[in-house]
Amino acid sequence: MTDTAPPCRALVLFGATGDLAKRMLWPSLYALHCDGLLPEPFQLIGAAKSALDHGTWVERVRESILSSANAKLFDEATFAAFSGRLAYVSVDVQSAESVAAIKSALKPADGAQDGAHQGGVIFYLSTGPQLFGPIALALNAAGLVDTRSRIVIEKPIGTDARTANEVNSAIGSAFAENQVFRIDHYLGKEAVQNLLALRFANAIFEPLWNANAIEQVQISVSESVGVDGRWPFYDSTGALRDMVQSHLLQLLCLVAMEPPASFTPSAVRNEKVKVLWSLRPITAANAATHTVRGQYTAGHSAGEPAKGYLEETGARPASDTETFVAVKAEIDNWRWAGVPFYLRTGKRMTRRSSEIAIQFKAAPYNIFAGIGATLSPNTLLIKLQPEEMITLTLMHKKPGMNEVKLAEVPLNLSVGEAFETSRRRIAYERMLLDVLRDNSALFLRRDEIEAAWQWVDGIIAGWKEAGLAPKPYSAGTWGPSAAIALAERNGHSWHE
Repeated sequence: MTDTAPPCRALVLFGATGDLAKRMLWPSLYALHCDGLLPEPFQLIGAAKSALDHGTWVERVRESILSSANAKLFDEATFAAFSGRLAYVSVDVQSAESVAAIKSALKPADGAQDGAHQGGVIFYLSTGPQLFGPIALALNAAGLVDTRSRIVIEKPIGTDARTANEVNSAIGSAFAENQVFRIDHYLGKEAVQNLLALRFANAIFEPLWNANAIEQVQISVSESVGVDGRWPFYDSTGALRDMVQSHLLQLLCLVAMEPPASFTPSAVRNEKVKVLWSLRPITAANAATHTVRGQYTAGHSAGEPAKGYLEETGARPASDTETFVAVKAEIDNWRWAGVPFYLRTGKRMTRRSSEIAIQFKAAPYNIFAGIGATLSPNTLLIKLQPEEMITLTLMHKKPGMNEVKLAEVPLNLSVGEAFETSRRRIAYERMLLDVLRDNSALFLRRDEIEAAWQWVDGIIAGWKEAGLAPKPYSAGTWGPSAAIALAERNGHSWHE
Protein backbone atom coordinates (compact mmCIF):
# COMPACT_ATOMS: atom_id res chain seq x y z
CA MET A 1 0.00 0.00 0.00
CA THR A 2 1.45 3.34 -1.06
CA ASP A 3 0.18 6.29 0.96
CA THR A 4 2.37 8.71 -1.02
CA ALA A 5 0.86 7.85 -4.43
CA PRO A 6 -1.38 10.56 -5.90
CA PRO A 7 -5.08 9.74 -5.50
CA CYS A 8 -6.79 8.04 -8.41
CA ARG A 9 -8.80 10.36 -10.62
CA ALA A 10 -11.10 7.93 -12.44
CA LEU A 11 -12.44 4.41 -12.68
CA VAL A 12 -13.27 2.99 -16.10
CA LEU A 13 -15.63 0.03 -15.84
CA PHE A 14 -15.62 -2.31 -18.84
CA GLY A 15 -18.78 -4.41 -19.00
CA ALA A 16 -20.61 -1.47 -17.45
CA THR A 17 -24.04 -2.70 -18.58
CA GLY A 18 -23.54 -6.30 -17.44
CA ASP A 19 -25.15 -8.23 -14.60
CA LEU A 20 -22.29 -7.88 -12.08
CA ALA A 21 -22.02 -4.16 -12.69
CA LYS A 22 -25.77 -3.73 -12.21
CA ARG A 23 -26.13 -5.89 -9.09
CA MET A 24 -22.90 -5.10 -7.26
CA LEU A 25 -20.52 -2.54 -8.72
CA TRP A 26 -22.65 0.57 -9.32
CA PRO A 27 -24.48 0.16 -5.97
CA SER A 28 -21.10 -0.28 -4.23
CA LEU A 29 -19.62 2.81 -5.86
CA TYR A 30 -22.72 4.80 -4.90
CA ALA A 31 -22.32 3.67 -1.27
CA LEU A 32 -18.67 4.77 -1.25
CA HIS A 33 -19.79 8.14 -2.60
CA CYS A 34 -22.41 8.43 0.16
CA ASP A 35 -19.74 7.71 2.78
CA GLY A 36 -17.39 10.32 1.35
CA LEU A 37 -14.81 7.68 0.42
CA LEU A 38 -14.39 8.56 -3.26
CA PRO A 39 -11.70 11.14 -4.03
CA GLU A 40 -12.67 14.59 -5.24
CA PRO A 41 -12.82 14.91 -8.16
CA PHE A 42 -13.26 11.30 -9.28
CA GLN A 43 -14.85 10.15 -12.53
CA LEU A 44 -16.83 6.96 -13.07
CA ILE A 45 -16.78 6.01 -16.74
CA GLY A 46 -18.87 3.13 -18.02
CA ALA A 47 -17.54 1.35 -21.09
CA ALA A 48 -19.53 -1.20 -23.09
CA LYS A 49 -20.48 -2.00 -26.67
CA SER A 50 -24.02 -0.60 -26.51
CA ALA A 51 -24.61 2.92 -27.84
CA LEU A 52 -26.20 4.93 -24.99
CA ASP A 53 -26.72 8.65 -24.56
CA HIS A 54 -25.80 10.25 -21.24
CA GLY A 55 -29.35 10.55 -19.95
CA THR A 56 -30.15 6.91 -20.64
CA TRP A 57 -26.91 5.86 -18.99
CA VAL A 58 -27.55 7.85 -15.81
CA GLU A 59 -31.05 6.37 -15.59
CA ARG A 60 -29.63 2.83 -15.86
CA VAL A 61 -27.25 3.50 -13.00
CA ARG A 62 -30.14 4.90 -10.96
CA GLU A 63 -32.15 1.72 -11.57
CA SER A 64 -29.15 -0.42 -10.53
CA ILE A 65 -28.96 1.35 -7.18
CA LEU A 66 -32.70 1.27 -6.54
CA SER A 67 -32.88 -2.48 -7.20
CA SER A 68 -29.92 -3.29 -4.91
CA ALA A 69 -29.33 -3.82 -1.20
CA ASN A 70 -28.13 -0.21 -1.06
CA ALA A 71 -31.47 1.23 -2.21
CA LYS A 72 -32.08 2.56 1.32
CA LEU A 73 -29.15 4.94 0.83
CA PHE A 74 -30.77 6.56 -2.19
CA ASP A 75 -31.96 10.13 -2.22
CA GLU A 76 -32.25 12.49 -5.16
CA ALA A 77 -29.79 15.12 -3.97
CA THR A 78 -27.07 12.59 -3.25
CA PHE A 79 -27.65 10.82 -6.55
CA ALA A 80 -27.53 14.12 -8.41
CA ALA A 81 -24.04 14.71 -7.00
CA PHE A 82 -23.06 11.11 -7.79
CA SER A 83 -24.35 11.37 -11.35
CA GLY A 84 -22.02 14.30 -11.87
CA ARG A 85 -19.20 11.78 -11.76
CA LEU A 86 -20.74 9.57 -14.46
CA ALA A 87 -19.82 9.32 -18.12
CA TYR A 88 -20.28 6.62 -20.72
CA VAL A 89 -18.21 5.50 -23.72
CA SER A 90 -19.24 2.96 -26.34
CA VAL A 91 -16.19 0.83 -27.14
CA ASP A 92 -15.20 -2.29 -29.03
CA VAL A 93 -12.69 -3.81 -26.64
CA GLN A 94 -11.00 -5.73 -29.46
CA SER A 95 -9.97 -2.45 -31.09
CA ALA A 96 -7.20 -0.24 -29.69
CA GLU A 97 -8.56 2.64 -31.77
CA SER A 98 -12.00 2.25 -30.18
CA VAL A 99 -10.53 1.92 -26.68
CA ALA A 100 -8.55 5.11 -27.28
CA ALA A 101 -11.88 6.99 -27.26
CA ILE A 102 -11.78 6.69 -23.47
CA LYS A 103 -9.07 9.36 -23.51
CA SER A 104 -11.55 12.00 -24.61
CA ALA A 105 -13.86 11.14 -21.70
CA LEU A 106 -11.12 11.46 -19.07
CA LYS A 107 -10.77 14.86 -17.47
CA PRO A 108 -7.41 16.14 -16.16
CA ALA A 109 -7.02 15.99 -12.41
CA ASP A 110 -7.22 19.25 -10.45
CA GLY A 111 -3.89 21.00 -10.52
CA ALA A 112 -2.75 19.31 -13.73
CA GLN A 113 -1.08 21.70 -16.13
CA ASP A 114 -0.61 21.78 -19.88
CA GLY A 115 -3.07 18.96 -20.44
CA ALA A 116 -1.29 16.61 -18.02
CA HIS A 117 -3.49 13.93 -16.49
CA GLN A 118 -2.25 13.49 -12.94
CA GLY A 119 -3.41 10.63 -10.76
CA GLY A 120 -3.91 7.03 -11.77
CA VAL A 121 -6.83 5.55 -13.66
CA ILE A 122 -8.39 2.29 -12.46
CA PHE A 123 -9.55 -0.07 -15.21
CA TYR A 124 -12.12 -2.58 -13.91
CA LEU A 125 -12.73 -5.51 -16.28
CA SER A 126 -16.22 -6.85 -15.54
CA THR A 127 -16.18 -8.86 -18.76
CA GLY A 128 -15.70 -12.41 -19.94
CA PRO A 129 -12.21 -13.70 -19.01
CA GLN A 130 -11.36 -14.19 -22.69
CA LEU A 131 -11.30 -10.40 -22.99
CA PHE A 132 -8.88 -9.69 -20.12
CA GLY A 133 -5.75 -9.99 -22.24
CA PRO A 134 -7.10 -8.13 -25.31
CA ILE A 135 -8.38 -5.24 -23.19
CA ALA A 136 -5.08 -4.89 -21.32
CA LEU A 137 -3.15 -4.88 -24.60
CA ALA A 138 -5.60 -2.41 -26.21
CA LEU A 139 -5.30 -0.04 -23.23
CA ASN A 140 -1.52 -0.16 -23.50
CA ALA A 141 -1.56 0.37 -27.28
CA ALA A 142 -3.89 3.35 -26.82
CA GLY A 143 -1.44 4.99 -24.41
CA LEU A 144 -3.81 4.77 -21.45
CA VAL A 145 -1.48 2.81 -19.16
CA ASP A 146 1.20 4.42 -17.00
CA THR A 147 2.91 3.61 -13.71
CA ARG A 148 -0.06 5.01 -11.74
CA SER A 149 -2.69 2.88 -13.51
CA ARG A 150 -4.38 -0.10 -11.85
CA ILE A 151 -6.32 -2.95 -13.41
CA VAL A 152 -8.96 -5.07 -11.64
CA ILE A 153 -10.03 -8.46 -12.99
CA GLU A 154 -12.67 -10.94 -11.85
CA LYS A 155 -12.50 -14.70 -11.68
CA PRO A 156 -12.28 -16.99 -13.52
CA ILE A 157 -8.70 -16.28 -14.52
CA GLY A 158 -8.12 -19.05 -17.01
CA THR A 159 -9.55 -22.54 -17.02
CA ASP A 160 -6.33 -24.32 -16.03
CA ALA A 161 -2.72 -23.48 -15.16
CA ARG A 162 -1.73 -23.00 -18.81
CA THR A 163 -4.54 -20.59 -19.70
CA ALA A 164 -4.16 -18.74 -16.37
CA ASN A 165 -0.52 -18.21 -17.21
CA GLU A 166 -1.49 -16.91 -20.65
CA VAL A 167 -3.97 -14.42 -19.18
CA ASN A 168 -1.50 -13.29 -16.52
CA SER A 169 1.25 -12.89 -19.10
CA ALA A 170 -0.96 -10.79 -21.39
CA ILE A 171 -1.94 -8.51 -18.50
CA GLY A 172 1.66 -8.49 -17.28
CA SER A 173 2.86 -7.18 -20.64
CA ALA A 174 0.92 -3.96 -19.97
CA PHE A 175 0.75 -3.72 -16.15
CA ALA A 176 3.31 -4.44 -13.44
CA GLU A 177 2.28 -7.06 -10.88
CA ASN A 178 1.75 -4.42 -8.18
CA GLN A 179 -0.79 -2.72 -10.47
CA VAL A 180 -2.93 -5.86 -10.89
CA PHE A 181 -5.85 -6.52 -8.51
CA ARG A 182 -7.41 -9.97 -8.95
CA ILE A 183 -10.71 -10.01 -7.06
CA ASP A 184 -12.26 -12.84 -5.13
CA HIS A 185 -15.29 -11.10 -3.64
CA TYR A 186 -15.47 -13.68 -0.83
CA LEU A 187 -12.43 -11.98 0.68
CA GLY A 188 -14.44 -8.77 0.96
CA LYS A 189 -17.04 -10.31 3.27
CA GLU A 190 -16.88 -9.05 6.84
CA ALA A 191 -16.97 -12.58 8.26
CA VAL A 192 -14.01 -13.66 6.11
CA GLN A 193 -11.95 -10.66 7.18
CA ASN A 194 -12.98 -11.35 10.75
CA LEU A 195 -11.36 -14.76 10.41
CA LEU A 196 -7.99 -12.98 10.36
CA ALA A 197 -8.96 -10.97 13.44
CA LEU A 198 -10.20 -14.13 15.18
CA ARG A 199 -6.91 -15.89 14.59
CA PHE A 200 -4.37 -13.16 15.05
CA ALA A 201 -6.00 -10.71 17.47
CA ASN A 202 -7.01 -13.28 20.14
CA ALA A 203 -4.25 -15.00 22.08
CA ILE A 204 -6.45 -17.91 23.20
CA PHE A 205 -6.69 -19.49 19.74
CA GLU A 206 -3.20 -19.47 18.25
CA PRO A 207 -1.67 -22.06 20.67
CA LEU A 208 -4.50 -24.46 19.67
CA TRP A 209 -4.50 -23.69 15.94
CA ASN A 210 -2.58 -26.77 14.81
CA ALA A 211 -2.62 -30.55 14.48
CA ASN A 212 -2.03 -31.02 18.22
CA ALA A 213 -5.47 -29.67 19.08
CA ILE A 214 -7.56 -29.75 15.88
CA GLU A 215 -9.13 -32.96 14.59
CA GLN A 216 -10.57 -31.75 11.28
CA VAL A 217 -11.64 -28.68 9.31
CA GLN A 218 -14.67 -28.42 7.03
CA ILE A 219 -15.28 -25.63 4.52
CA SER A 220 -18.68 -25.74 2.82
CA VAL A 221 -20.26 -23.40 0.29
CA SER A 222 -23.70 -24.68 -0.72
CA GLU A 223 -26.21 -23.10 -3.09
CA SER A 224 -29.91 -23.90 -3.23
CA VAL A 225 -30.25 -22.56 -6.79
CA GLY A 226 -29.41 -24.37 -10.00
CA VAL A 227 -27.53 -22.96 -12.98
CA ASP A 228 -30.22 -20.27 -13.52
CA GLY A 229 -30.05 -19.95 -17.29
CA ARG A 230 -26.25 -20.04 -17.36
CA TRP A 231 -26.05 -23.65 -18.52
CA PRO A 232 -23.59 -23.23 -21.44
CA PHE A 233 -21.15 -21.21 -19.32
CA TYR A 234 -21.46 -23.45 -16.28
CA ASP A 235 -21.10 -26.63 -18.31
CA SER A 236 -17.72 -25.47 -19.58
CA THR A 237 -16.60 -24.80 -16.01
CA GLY A 238 -18.10 -27.05 -13.33
CA ALA A 239 -18.03 -26.84 -9.55
CA LEU A 240 -14.33 -27.64 -9.13
CA ARG A 241 -13.12 -24.87 -11.43
CA ASP A 242 -15.88 -22.41 -10.49
CA MET A 243 -15.77 -22.64 -6.69
CA VAL A 244 -12.98 -24.82 -5.32
CA GLN A 245 -10.16 -23.23 -7.31
CA SER A 246 -11.15 -19.79 -6.08
CA HIS A 247 -13.45 -19.33 -3.08
CA LEU A 248 -12.83 -22.53 -1.15
CA LEU A 249 -9.06 -22.56 -1.57
CA GLN A 250 -8.91 -18.92 -0.48
CA LEU A 251 -10.85 -19.77 2.69
CA LEU A 252 -8.55 -22.74 3.26
CA CYS A 253 -5.54 -20.45 2.98
CA LEU A 254 -6.91 -18.02 5.57
CA VAL A 255 -7.59 -20.87 8.00
CA ALA A 256 -4.27 -22.65 7.47
CA MET A 257 -1.75 -19.84 6.86
CA GLU A 258 1.06 -19.05 9.28
CA PRO A 259 0.87 -15.71 11.10
CA PRO A 260 2.22 -13.05 8.71
CA ALA A 261 4.88 -10.69 10.00
CA SER A 262 2.52 -7.76 9.40
CA PHE A 263 -0.79 -6.98 7.75
CA THR A 264 0.81 -5.86 4.51
CA PRO A 265 0.00 -7.23 1.03
CA SER A 266 3.30 -9.05 0.58
CA ALA A 267 3.36 -10.57 4.08
CA VAL A 268 -0.22 -11.87 3.91
CA ARG A 269 0.03 -13.24 0.39
CA ASN A 270 3.41 -14.87 1.03
CA GLU A 271 1.83 -16.99 3.77
CA LYS A 272 -1.24 -17.86 1.67
CA VAL A 273 0.78 -19.15 -1.26
CA LYS A 274 2.87 -21.33 1.07
CA VAL A 275 -0.34 -23.18 1.99
CA LEU A 276 -1.12 -23.83 -1.68
CA TRP A 277 2.39 -25.12 -2.28
CA SER A 278 1.93 -27.50 0.68
CA LEU A 279 -1.27 -29.14 -0.57
CA ARG A 280 -0.74 -32.85 -1.17
CA PRO A 281 -1.41 -33.66 -4.84
CA ILE A 282 -4.55 -35.60 -5.72
CA THR A 283 -4.03 -37.88 -8.71
CA ALA A 284 -5.65 -40.92 -10.33
CA ALA A 285 -4.14 -43.06 -7.55
CA ASN A 286 -6.16 -41.39 -4.77
CA ALA A 287 -8.90 -39.41 -6.57
CA ALA A 288 -11.55 -42.05 -5.80
CA THR A 289 -10.85 -41.94 -2.05
CA HIS A 290 -10.18 -38.21 -1.76
CA THR A 291 -12.85 -36.67 -4.04
CA VAL A 292 -16.51 -37.03 -4.97
CA ARG A 293 -18.12 -35.61 -8.09
CA GLY A 294 -21.87 -35.12 -8.27
CA GLN A 295 -24.56 -33.86 -10.64
CA TYR A 296 -28.05 -32.91 -9.48
CA THR A 297 -31.14 -34.67 -10.77
CA ALA A 298 -34.79 -33.67 -10.47
CA GLY A 299 -36.07 -33.13 -6.95
CA HIS A 300 -37.49 -30.39 -4.75
CA SER A 301 -35.93 -27.10 -3.70
CA ALA A 302 -37.58 -24.70 -1.24
CA GLY A 303 -40.72 -26.83 -1.45
CA GLU A 304 -40.99 -26.50 -5.22
CA PRO A 305 -40.22 -29.08 -7.94
CA ALA A 306 -36.75 -28.57 -9.39
CA LYS A 307 -35.39 -29.78 -12.72
CA GLY A 308 -32.29 -31.91 -13.00
CA TYR A 309 -29.10 -30.44 -14.45
CA LEU A 310 -29.58 -32.25 -17.77
CA GLU A 311 -33.15 -30.94 -17.99
CA GLU A 312 -32.23 -27.26 -17.62
CA THR A 313 -32.72 -24.87 -20.54
CA GLY A 314 -29.93 -25.26 -23.09
CA ALA A 315 -28.66 -28.51 -21.57
CA ARG A 316 -26.51 -30.96 -23.50
CA PRO A 317 -27.92 -34.45 -22.76
CA ALA A 318 -24.65 -36.33 -22.26
CA SER A 319 -22.83 -33.75 -20.13
CA ASP A 320 -20.63 -35.14 -17.35
CA THR A 321 -19.89 -31.74 -15.77
CA GLU A 322 -20.03 -31.84 -11.98
CA THR A 323 -22.41 -29.53 -10.10
CA PHE A 324 -21.12 -30.84 -6.74
CA VAL A 325 -17.66 -31.65 -5.51
CA ALA A 326 -16.27 -32.77 -2.16
CA VAL A 327 -12.55 -33.04 -1.53
CA LYS A 328 -10.44 -34.32 1.32
CA ALA A 329 -7.41 -32.02 1.17
CA GLU A 330 -4.23 -32.56 3.17
CA ILE A 331 -1.57 -30.00 3.96
CA ASP A 332 1.94 -31.35 4.26
CA ASN A 333 3.59 -29.04 6.78
CA TRP A 334 4.38 -29.09 10.49
CA ARG A 335 1.28 -27.20 11.59
CA TRP A 336 -1.31 -29.34 9.78
CA ALA A 337 0.18 -32.78 9.14
CA GLY A 338 -2.55 -35.40 9.63
CA VAL A 339 -5.49 -32.94 9.76
CA PRO A 340 -8.01 -33.45 6.95
CA PHE A 341 -9.54 -30.35 5.36
CA TYR A 342 -12.89 -31.29 3.85
CA LEU A 343 -14.01 -28.96 1.06
CA ARG A 344 -17.54 -29.16 -0.29
CA THR A 345 -19.61 -27.11 -2.70
CA GLY A 346 -22.60 -27.70 -4.91
CA LYS A 347 -25.71 -26.36 -6.58
CA ARG A 348 -29.31 -27.38 -5.79
CA MET A 349 -28.39 -28.34 -2.25
CA THR A 350 -30.59 -28.20 0.84
CA ARG A 351 -29.96 -24.55 1.60
CA ARG A 352 -27.73 -21.62 0.79
CA SER A 353 -24.90 -21.56 3.26
CA SER A 354 -21.20 -20.78 3.58
CA GLU A 355 -19.41 -21.86 6.72
CA ILE A 356 -16.14 -23.08 8.20
CA ALA A 357 -16.33 -25.72 10.95
CA ILE A 358 -13.18 -26.34 12.98
CA GLN A 359 -13.51 -29.38 15.22
CA PHE A 360 -11.07 -29.70 18.08
CA LYS A 361 -9.87 -33.03 19.40
CA ALA A 362 -11.88 -34.70 22.15
CA ALA A 363 -10.86 -34.36 25.78
CA PRO A 364 -8.15 -36.97 26.45
CA TYR A 365 -10.06 -38.54 29.35
CA ASN A 366 -13.73 -38.47 30.39
CA ILE A 367 -14.00 -38.24 34.16
CA PHE A 368 -17.79 -38.33 33.83
CA ALA A 369 -17.91 -41.71 32.08
CA GLY A 370 -18.72 -43.52 35.30
CA ILE A 371 -22.04 -41.68 35.62
CA GLY A 372 -22.95 -42.24 31.98
CA ALA A 373 -22.06 -38.80 30.63
CA THR A 374 -20.52 -38.56 27.17
CA LEU A 375 -18.37 -35.75 25.83
CA SER A 376 -18.58 -34.11 22.41
CA PRO A 377 -15.57 -32.35 20.94
CA ASN A 378 -15.59 -28.56 20.89
CA THR A 379 -16.35 -26.99 17.51
CA LEU A 380 -15.69 -23.48 16.30
CA LEU A 381 -18.26 -22.64 13.61
CA ILE A 382 -17.72 -19.56 11.45
CA LYS A 383 -20.82 -18.76 9.38
CA LEU A 384 -20.23 -16.50 6.40
CA GLN A 385 -23.68 -16.41 4.80
CA PRO A 386 -26.58 -15.95 4.82
CA GLU A 387 -25.99 -14.76 8.40
CA GLU A 388 -22.58 -13.84 9.83
CA MET A 389 -21.95 -15.54 13.15
CA ILE A 390 -19.20 -17.23 15.15
CA THR A 391 -20.21 -20.06 17.48
CA LEU A 392 -18.02 -22.03 19.89
CA THR A 393 -19.70 -25.12 21.36
CA LEU A 394 -18.71 -26.07 24.91
CA MET A 395 -19.77 -28.88 27.22
CA HIS A 396 -21.99 -27.60 30.02
CA LYS A 397 -23.83 -29.20 32.94
CA LYS A 398 -27.59 -29.26 32.62
CA PRO A 399 -29.36 -27.65 35.57
CA GLY A 400 -30.45 -30.21 38.15
CA MET A 401 -29.93 -31.37 41.73
CA ASN A 402 -29.46 -35.13 41.64
CA GLU A 403 -27.08 -36.06 38.84
CA VAL A 404 -24.57 -34.62 36.41
CA LYS A 405 -25.87 -34.47 32.86
CA LEU A 406 -23.83 -32.74 30.18
CA ALA A 407 -24.96 -31.00 27.01
CA GLU A 408 -23.37 -28.95 24.25
CA VAL A 409 -24.01 -25.24 24.68
CA PRO A 410 -23.09 -22.67 22.02
CA LEU A 411 -21.37 -19.39 22.76
CA ASN A 412 -22.60 -17.13 19.96
CA LEU A 413 -21.16 -13.97 18.56
CA SER A 414 -23.61 -12.53 16.07
CA VAL A 415 -21.97 -9.83 13.99
CA GLY A 416 -25.40 -8.33 13.30
CA GLU A 417 -26.27 -8.13 16.99
CA ALA A 418 -22.83 -7.06 18.21
CA PHE A 419 -22.66 -4.25 15.65
CA GLU A 420 -26.34 -3.63 15.07
CA THR A 421 -25.84 0.05 14.34
CA SER A 422 -23.38 -0.69 11.53
CA ARG A 423 -24.70 -0.98 7.99
CA ARG A 424 -24.21 -4.38 6.38
CA ARG A 425 -22.11 -3.70 3.31
CA ILE A 426 -21.81 -5.33 -0.08
CA ALA A 427 -18.45 -7.14 -0.20
CA TYR A 428 -17.46 -5.20 -3.31
CA GLU A 429 -17.53 -1.93 -1.35
CA ARG A 430 -14.51 -3.06 0.66
CA MET A 431 -12.72 -4.44 -2.39
CA LEU A 432 -13.23 -1.27 -4.43
CA LEU A 433 -12.08 0.89 -1.53
CA ASP A 434 -8.91 -1.19 -1.20
CA VAL A 435 -8.21 -0.70 -4.91
CA LEU A 436 -8.58 3.05 -4.43
CA ARG A 437 -6.19 2.88 -1.48
CA ASP A 438 -3.73 0.71 -3.41
CA ASN A 439 -4.02 -2.03 -0.78
CA SER A 440 -3.76 -5.47 -2.39
CA ALA A 441 -3.66 -7.58 0.81
CA LEU A 442 -7.05 -9.19 0.10
CA PHE A 443 -6.43 -9.66 -3.62
CA LEU A 444 -4.82 -12.63 -5.34
CA ARG A 445 -1.24 -12.59 -6.53
CA ARG A 446 -0.18 -14.26 -9.77
CA ASP A 447 1.67 -17.11 -8.07
CA GLU A 448 -1.42 -17.81 -5.89
CA ILE A 449 -3.62 -18.21 -8.97
CA GLU A 450 -1.18 -20.49 -10.71
CA ALA A 451 -0.47 -22.63 -7.62
CA ALA A 452 -4.21 -23.14 -7.08
CA TRP A 453 -4.70 -24.14 -10.71
CA GLN A 454 -1.81 -26.56 -10.58
CA TRP A 455 -3.45 -28.44 -7.68
CA VAL A 456 -6.90 -28.39 -9.32
CA ASP A 457 -5.45 -29.51 -12.67
CA GLY A 458 -4.10 -32.60 -10.92
CA ILE A 459 -7.58 -33.49 -9.66
CA ILE A 460 -9.13 -33.03 -13.11
CA ALA A 461 -6.43 -35.18 -14.70
CA GLY A 462 -6.95 -37.79 -11.99
CA TRP A 463 -10.71 -37.90 -12.66
CA LYS A 464 -10.10 -38.36 -16.35
CA GLU A 465 -7.46 -41.05 -15.94
CA ALA A 466 -9.50 -42.97 -13.34
CA GLY A 467 -12.75 -42.56 -15.30
CA LEU A 468 -14.62 -41.02 -12.35
CA ALA A 469 -18.04 -39.86 -13.53
CA PRO A 470 -20.36 -37.61 -11.49
CA LYS A 471 -22.67 -39.40 -9.07
CA PRO A 472 -26.35 -38.36 -9.11
CA TYR A 473 -27.99 -36.56 -6.21
CA SER A 474 -31.52 -35.25 -5.92
CA ALA A 475 -32.07 -31.51 -5.96
CA GLY A 476 -32.65 -30.24 -2.43
CA THR A 477 -30.27 -32.70 -0.73
CA TRP A 478 -26.72 -32.41 0.61
CA GLY A 479 -25.17 -34.13 -2.41
CA PRO A 480 -24.29 -37.74 -3.28
CA SER A 481 -24.19 -40.33 -0.51
CA ALA A 482 -20.55 -40.94 -1.48
CA ALA A 483 -19.72 -37.56 0.08
CA ILE A 484 -20.87 -38.94 3.45
CA ALA A 485 -18.53 -41.88 3.01
CA LEU A 486 -15.67 -39.53 2.15
CA ALA A 487 -15.72 -38.17 5.69
CA GLU A 488 -16.84 -41.35 7.46
CA ARG A 489 -13.83 -43.30 6.20
CA ASN A 490 -11.84 -41.17 8.63
CA GLY A 491 -14.41 -41.40 11.42
CA HIS A 492 -15.84 -37.94 10.70
CA SER A 493 -19.26 -36.57 9.76
CA TRP A 494 -20.29 -33.46 7.88
CA HIS A 495 -21.29 -30.66 10.22
CA GLU A 496 -24.99 -30.43 9.30
